[in-house]
Amino acid sequence: MAGAGLAVSIPIASPPLARASAPAYPARRVCAMPSSSSSGSSFRSSPLRAIAGFSGNRQRPRRGASVACAVQGQDTSIEVPDVTRATWQSLVMESELPVLVEFWASWCGPCKMIDPVVGKLSKDNEGKLKCYKLNTDESPDIASQYGVRSIPTMMIFKNGEKKDSVIGAVRESTLTACIDKFVER
Repeated sequence: MAGAGLAVSIPIASPPLARASAPAYPARRVCAMPSSSSSGSSFRSSPLRAIAGFSGNRQRPRRGASVACAVQGQDTSIEVPDVTRATWQSLVMESELPVLVEFWASWCGPCKMIDPVVGKLSKDNEGKLKCYKLNTDESPDIASQYGVRSIPTMMIFKNGEKKDSVIGAVRESTLTACIDKFVER
């Protein structure tokens, strides 16, 4: 049985055809159950107590409905250090090991999706590869110098030269294949 405080909020999109006169929907809810409307695309949001098993649950999921809830777990993501204009030369260009640089921005959703993958690759290749991330809003000159037009972009540097790049939030296996070409196993 799950203890109290295990549920965390998850983002839920507001209904696509919300009227301006309708009350504003909160940005986050704990659970979402599809409503039985004919369009099938709207959601009915429920407060924390609507999780199955908590007292006060008066709304039962309709037949075929699913409940999406998140359980708080341990944060296992690895923090990838930042590189800036001031540290670019020493950390990337003069590195003895190959370097993976993630070009990102704080407002970029796909960048947030790929960040844990880059962190995992950093941990998996410790001692063989260095990983950094460069905020393109804070260092646009470096991003433009290397022709970064879309983010996230991951670039591999070896001996101070750009060797390869991957654009977009790709699978871990895609990044691993790119890294393996330049990392000694």
